[in-house]
Amino acid sequence: MNSLQSFLAVAPAVKPAAGVRVSSSPSSSRRARVSACLAAPPPTAAAGARRELSPASLAVVEDEARYVVGTYKRSRVVLVSGRGCKLYDADGREYLDMAAGIAVSALGHGDPDFVAAVAQQAATLVHASNVPYTVPQVVLAKRLVEASFADRAFFANTGTEANEAAIKFSRKFQRAARPNGDAPTEFLAFNNCFHGRTMGSLALTSKSQYREPFAPVMPGATFVEYGDLEEAKKVIQSGRIAAVFVEPVQGEGGIHSATKEFLQGLRDACDEAGALLVFDEVQCGLGRTGYLWAHEPYGVTPDIMTLAKPLANGLPIGVVLVTEKVAAAINYGDHGTTFGGGPLVCQAALTVLDKIQKPGFLAEVSKKGENFKQLLRAKLSGNPHVKEVRGIGLIIGIELDVPAGPLVDACLDAGVIVLTAGKGNVVRLVPPLIISEKELGQAADVIRDCLPALDMSTS
Repeated sequence: MNSLQSFLAVAPAVKPAAGVRVSSSPSSSRRARVSACLAAPPPTAAAGARRELSPASLAVVEDEARYVVGTYKRSRVVLVSGRGCKLYDADGREYLDMAAGIAVSALGHGDPDFVAAVAQQAATLVHASNVPYTVPQVVLAKRLVEASFADRAFFANTGTEANEAAIKFSRKFQRAARPNGDAPTEFLAFNNCFHGRTMGSLALTSKSQYREPFAPVMPGATFVEYGDLEEAKKVIQSGRIAAVFVEPVQGEGGIHSATKEFLQGLRDACDEAGALLVFDEVQCGLGRTGYLWAHEPYGVTPDIMTLAKPLANGLPIGVVLVTEKVAAAINYGDHGTTFGGGPLVCQAALTVLDKIQKPGFLAEVSKKGENFKQLLRAKLSGNPHVKEVRGIGLIIGIELDVPAGPLVDACLDAGVIVLTAGKGNVVRLVPPLIISEKELGQAADVIRDCLPALDMSTS
């Protein structure tokens, strides 16, 4: 089944555009629905207008409340399919995806090469565990190593799992380096950081509302202001720090970019103290910034780097890339995973890498991101609630002086999906990397037109 056939099979029921005739046969009906989706312009709504959910969508919302653990405050939309940078809900509405499933769907939805690779691998071998060798895992490890600072890779299933492995590898490295028993075991991280929700990575995540309900978390984490090199040096030089965890660009924290001086200073301080430097590129890596790795333009390399979100375009994968000195400390049985690095997700990841590493792809991401940033600044200038538009590549934040929630909701009602970040006052824009300039212009127009929702929420 090719990608178009897949889309035809799962496309939501959409009211046909004027002039579209719908036959009674199932295949003709599906074709007519797709024609309507592709031909009709995306729905728009004035700021403050609220979409009404159909009984079918409301039934899904009610069943979710009844049967799913309530850990998510979900948007009022039931998504059923996607194509390119567009998503479709159960009621036939079209949305421009400026969230990419939280910076995950780098190739958008229904990419033909991705669909074909996954289908072929699913028909060949999905899972074998890590007891035997599997070809896609070894090929992917080689590709990642050859494209990075690293010498070896470890595969997991998620970003938080990758960071858990990095925590364990850091402690094991220090124990091997100092077998006399005085190995450092603590960690340094930074305010507004996000490293995950499992107990180790949660301990390195600065937001107290994430940690406190599950206290006590892993002890030994110190937080310093992001960018405060002098204070970070003091902590590193204490001799207690096994590793420093830092995001070259903070995503969840509000789209903040490090400076070269900051990252180089951390590198130098870690080298002097014998601590490891860990770059968390779960959200900002793999092309998001217009570089394959977010740390590339700084000219600073880590000892460990964690990856996840976009690598398999929505299938669950996490990776820890390490230097040989770190890998040498890890022995058989020190860590493991049943599902990590399975043939299906690794073949999917190879397809994503093929696309991202094509000549000109990353340069286009950089160009589109810079143009979009300037467009937003021009269209949003003069609004008293907009404090700053910042970011690099296609990870962009709009900082407001009020909570961003009403603007996010208004954009959803107007057919554009965006996210929040920071303290809830930043609109986070992390679209698929394949997005067009025209679609970015549409997003900028909708955001501008929905800004009055912020006034309605504060009046």
